[in-house]
Amino acid sequence: MAGLLIFGMALPDAAQAAQTTTTFPVTATVLTACAVTANPLSFGNYDPTSATPLDATTTLSVLCTVGTSFTVGLNAGTSSGATVTSRKMVNGANLLNYGLFRETTRTNNWGNTPGTDTPPATTAPVLPSTLTVYGRIPPSQNVPAGGHADTVTVTVNY
Repeated sequence: MAGLLIFGMALPDAAQAAQTTTTFPVTATVLTACAVTANPLSFGNYDPTSATPLDATTTLSVLCTVGTSFTVGLNAGTSSGATVTSRKMVNGANLLNYGLFRETTRTNNWGNTPGTDTPPATTAPVLPSTLTVYGRIPPSQNVPAGGHADTVTVTVNY
């Protein structure tokens, strides 16, 4: 039996007679951040004798802190002489022109200057934002057979 029995009553143990409490703060700082992933853009086979452009698409996935406003830019690529309005894939000294656009009609070039030639700013939702890049190789280019390639850098401004 805990404690002493005095006149038929049990007294509690002295060690359990009192208690004390305190608090401590718990904090964290959520950073404003973004991450981007890009899938390859593969046009497949290009027929230089065709009068029809060759179109293809790819997607970018942008994940930012909820509520973060961001824009996405695409640079000119790594080929010599390329600009954001006249990109070039290379095969040795041979160049194959192509374009990257912001919409399915392929009329608005996708460049790297926010507010000028990038899609409008987007505010990050809870899930990643998926953006489609619309590519086009113009028809009737006089180029030799073989694989052509370029590398484009995606920049997220936030």
